[in-house]
Amino acid sequence: MVAANILIYVDHENGQPKRTALEAATKARELTDSGGGKVAAVVLGPGAPAAAESLGRYGVDDVYVDENPAFEQYLTLPHIDAVAQAVEQSGAQIILFPDTPDGRDIASRLAARLDSGLVSAVVDLVPGDGSIEARETIFGGAYTTSVAVRDSRAAIFLIRPNAFKPTESPKQAAVHELSTTLGDRAMRARRGEKTQEEGAPTPLEEASIIVSGGRGLGGPEPFALLEDLARELGGVVGASRAAVDAGWIAYSHQVGQTGRTVKPQLYVAVGISGAVQHRAGMQTAETIVAINRDADATIFSLADLGVVGDLFKIVPALTDEVRRRKGA
Repeated sequence: MVAANILIYVDHENGQPKRTALEAATKARELTDSGGGKVAAVVLGPGAPAAAESLGRYGVDDVYVDENPAFEQYLTLPHIDAVAQAVEQSGAQIILFPDTPDGRDIASRLAARLDSGLVSAVVDLVPGDGSIEARETIFGGAYTTSVAVRDSRAAIFLIRPNAFKPTESPKQAAVHELSTTLGDRAMRARRGEKTQEEGAPTPLEEASIIVSGGRGLGGPEPFALLEDLARELGGVVGASRAAVDAGWIAYSHQVGQTGRTVKPQLYVAVGISGAVQHRAGMQTAETIVAINRDADATIFSLADLGVVGDLFKIVPALTDEVRRRKGA
């Protein structure tokens, strides 16, 4: 077993931790319960202290916070300064970030500052020979490798969203105030206007039901059929890279290696061939339903239920049946 203190970086909305933080907290608690050590979290920006209660429910011992509005308005450098301070105060030997654009940006610069090793695309963490070993996916999820960080001040791991299932393990988290000094250097970049794209209220990574469309839809208009089905199922709409590259739907809906990694209870793939790039983002869904007119489409090798036929007939009929059963 490996005894180590673990620090997790928390993405949050006004003090409400995102699912990625709760997943990391769950895994960190599991590792420290088996090997020893404490779990700490760093939460930055307005509302940060409010996250302590939620994080405590998932096994976090200490929460380091700084409510300075600069963390909401300004970019990377202030975050690096604050996280580095949290590393120092918590004595963390392992630091967990979400494998998201912001997470990668902060983690990579922090690794350079701390002279630490970094592993990305992590799907699991297990105790190894004197260190924590990461399971890392490569080549679009076709292979999983074991990676260990050695001879480093700290090991930094970027955790892929939905790698772990959040599980409560209640603790009373102690809150500690950080005293980050934000000089002119840290504030050279700032956010401009922030806009909210109209679309599904639930982020793809957190959705329990996703209806995704691909090249087989033939254009943007048929996504209205998927929106109707997703609405009746209580889910959201996703897409393959081919559909996004064609301009049929916004990138925020893309599922796959260069899009979102999802793990819903139900994933409905409509007109999607099942290329490696797409499978890497959805293959761990609990139940996969594929609708495609090509009986030899690769997606059927992953599907729990496959329907071969015309999606323009099948999807409306399925939507009507769901609507009928809901009204029964």
